[in-house]
Amino acid sequence: MNNLKALLILFCFSTFWSFAQEKFTISGHISDSSSNESLIGVNIIIAELNTGTTTNEYGFYSITLPKGIYNIEISFLGFKEIDKNIDLLEDRVLNFQLSEAIESLDEVVITKNVERTNIRKPQMSVNALSSNTIKQIPVVLGEADVIKSIILLPGITSAGEGSSGFNVRGGAADQNLILLDEAIIFNSSHLFGFFSVFNPDAIKDLKLYKGGIPSRYGGRVSSVLDIYQKEGNSKKFHGNGGIGAVASRLLLEGPLKKDEGSFLLGGRSSYAHLFLPLFDIDNIAYFYDLNTKLSYKLNQKNNIYLSGYFGRDVFRIADSFENSYGNAVFNFRWNHLFSDKLFSNLSVIYSDYYYDLKLNFVEFDWISGIQNFNLKYDLRHYLSDKLELQYGLNSIYYKFNPGEIEPTTETSGINSFKLTDKFAFENAIYLDAEHKLSDKLTASYGLRFSSFWRLGQNELNIYQDDNPVTFNTDLQIYEKAEPISTESYKRSEIIKSFYNLEPRASVSYLLTDFSSVKVSYNRMSQYLHLLSNTSSPTPLDVWAPSGKYIEPQILDQFAIGYFKNFKNIDYSIEIESFYKKIKNRIDYIDSADLIANNAIEQVILNGEAKAYGLEFLLRKNEGRFKGWLAYTLSRSEQRTPGRTSEELGINNGNWYKTPYDKTHDISFTGNFDLNQKWSLNTNFLFQTGQPVTYPNGQYEYNGITVPSFGQRNEFRLPAYHRLDLSAKYTPKGNKERSWKSHWVFSVYNVYNRRNAASITFRQDRNTGANEALRLSIFGVIPSVSYNFKF
Repeated sequence: MNNLKALLILFCFSTFWSFAQEKFTISGHISDSSSNESLIGVNIIIAELNTGTTTNEYGFYSITLPKGIYNIEISFLGFKEIDKNIDLLEDRVLNFQLSEAIESLDEVVITKNVERTNIRKPQMSVNALSSNTIKQIPVVLGEADVIKSIILLPGITSAGEGSSGFNVRGGAADQNLILLDEAIIFNSSHLFGFFSVFNPDAIKDLKLYKGGIPSRYGGRVSSVLDIYQKEGNSKKFHGNGGIGAVASRLLLEGPLKKDEGSFLLGGRSSYAHLFLPLFDIDNIAYFYDLNTKLSYKLNQKNNIYLSGYFGRDVFRIADSFENSYGNAVFNFRWNHLFSDKLFSNLSVIYSDYYYDLKLNFVEFDWISGIQNFNLKYDLRHYLSDKLELQYGLNSIYYKFNPGEIEPTTETSGINSFKLTDKFAFENAIYLDAEHKLSDKLTASYGLRFSSFWRLGQNELNIYQDDNPVTFNTDLQIYEKAEPISTESYKRSEIIKSFYNLEPRASVSYLLTDFSSVKVSYNRMSQYLHLLSNTSSPTPLDVWAPSGKYIEPQILDQFAIGYFKNFKNIDYSIEIESFYKKIKNRIDYIDSADLIANNAIEQVILNGEAKAYGLEFLLRKNEGRFKGWLAYTLSRSEQRTPGRTSEELGINNGNWYKTPYDKTHDISFTGNFDLNQKWSLNTNFLFQTGQPVTYPNGQYEYNGITVPSFGQRNEFRLPAYHRLDLSAKYTPKGNKERSWKSHWVFSVYNVYNRRNAASITFRQDRNTGANEALRLSIFGVIPSVSYNFKF
């Protein structure tokens, strides 16, 4: 009994002492000493207390500690570490500027403290790449590419060469939320997938969340690709660029007012089409884009940013066909520091995706697009060294233009026609907490409450029993239902509303200082749907909002992983397993027509999807050789069962492989610093072939041969694989010159693998025999590019 009393007294005393201790806050900003560019994810470590924090998206940090003397360690990828001793007797504002490590040849250099922090943090299923890493990876035609680079990471695939978008953990391309300076990008590709819209010279930070996604993100169910542009150099004028075989780029940055304001202006354009007339080719295919950003520090507590992106693609075949499409985004942001513990950011964003198709041979112009206006207010509250909160709200107004036709001449015989515009309003409030529960256990948990209002429109179809798709029991097929009437609504009216709670949670348990186990769960809702019957998005695809006949997609995902650093932190290994299930995944009835369809609800059904797999990533982080080996074993399926016992459902209601199912996905990326002049780079990629539906027989009807088909996606294209090589040459004495340059020589698809983009079937006109026709896009492609900075 006396022992129990003693323990209670000791517990009460220790609790009182922990609260009675005087505590003070250290806060500030951390930036690059050469440019004043704020640095994201810098580690601030307090070794005496075995605690620390990191800078946010704007380089701000805050940590509250008991009164005392401490050694602060500041470390970041590719920069010299700073150690500073402080006697903490009051709240302190400490701003740091880091210098780039002289011997660092790329930003993948990882220090001891960085890895310890990553091992401890509960965040899992996230991959990050620096701009320098992206530029080192060999790609087609020698142009550094963000999307092609992330495909080399585990759990991420694409539909193949010349395909746009990317697929994460067996999900569709429209299930990825792509953000550029917080603005939504609806099409991430140039030239139908050959290049991405992101200029690597303008990128400061890139993170891809595949699972355990924080509650500040929402609106998609597979992943979040969050990209931030550089702010610009506020110390001195600087420029860099490159000249390649098919495209060139130039980026300029400098101070508006030294140490207070900066600008960034970057442009990129392809020009291969300029040489086509030399070969009597009257076709055109090119792209261009523009990145801009203005940053200004009003005072110690307020910063403002104005950023933008504008891109266009133009594709023309002689005088008969012309296609142009692209994104435009503008963003105003205001950072405000309420106190040394409370940071806020207000964003006002406009985003537009535009598509234009001119068919001169039939004399009409087809235009479609989607616009949104986005208001975000986010706050980060550093309550203590053990608890940090993020909370905020987000409202997005959408206008969808599914398409309109305008005659291009008075004699075309085409009447003007417009599909009904659609409008929607998406709102969310969220709360995230990162909580250090003990020296070994850290948790991140949060909740997002989202709502979606389908707003009024003209002529909404009304169907018998609210069923736009009927089942013909005699023919055993799905058919379009005929509307019984139409209704028109005022813009202010709500046709249909949806409300969803989206809990998120992840936990990290430290096994040793160099290894941990993590688990995560997240629920997410997606209210927008990309209507496409191809395996990868095309510019002609149309986005549609949830509403009276289309339900939002709902995801539940679980993941567990083991993370370890070894060999003196030179190597790291990540092993993750995931399972996710999606409700209300859209599927299409047979012979669905998606283009220029003003009643799209007549050809779609709500089904379900699931994906599960195992991911493995081995990294070599330091030394002359750096790189990674990634392997993913996974399965992705979907099903649309019959709504009643009489209906067959899609594919007889059976599970079938999605077009994004890649059983095996292996990639290897390596960089070897041969000497001060030469570095060698390589990557190898192998993916199981894409699931496809082939005819399994044929029959004759009135003298016409008609193919018959079996189960959906029961066959596959041949496996996809290729090897790429590149060499970077830096002239001697380059470091001492004001004009620095290097050459990159690369070979894409070294052994000339003719990977199948598609396989079609036809009948030989001479013999009458059936034959398969295999379409390949790229063989071996050598290229050279010249890159410079000044």
